Amino acid sequence: MKIHLTSVFVDDQDKALRFYTDVLGFVKKTEVPLGKDRWLTVVSAEDPDGTELLLEPDGHPAVKPYKAALVKDGIPAASFAVDDVHAEFDRLRELGAHFTKEPLEMGPVTTAVLDDTCGNLIQIVHSK
Repeated sequence: MKIHLTSVFVDDQDKALRFYTDVLGFVKKTEVPLGKDRWLTVVSAEDPDGTELLLEPDGHPAVKPYKAALVKDGIPAASFAVDDVHAEFDRLRELGAHFTKEPLEMGPVTTAVLDDTCGNLIQIVHSK
């Protein structure tokens, strides 16, 4: 068994698609109209047949309070592996990403946390 699809709730699919592709570097995989929303997924440019990330609309009444509570407590909604957190931190800041936590080394793991502009905190991580 392997993970095929996971999702992150977003407040605006167009804004999310721009951020996740233009800033984070993912590529659009699927876009299917579903009424006013879309089934909209992105994947790693390095693994186009890998796990898809669904940019899921946050319209359900339970989602906004859930997202707000996570952000208030500094809890990332998702975590993405990178080769070098420090280099990725610099690259993403140059592209305008706002970090809520700068790179932090914790033994063999280094993390940083950024705001995805769509109501979520996202962690980037690498292990030595």
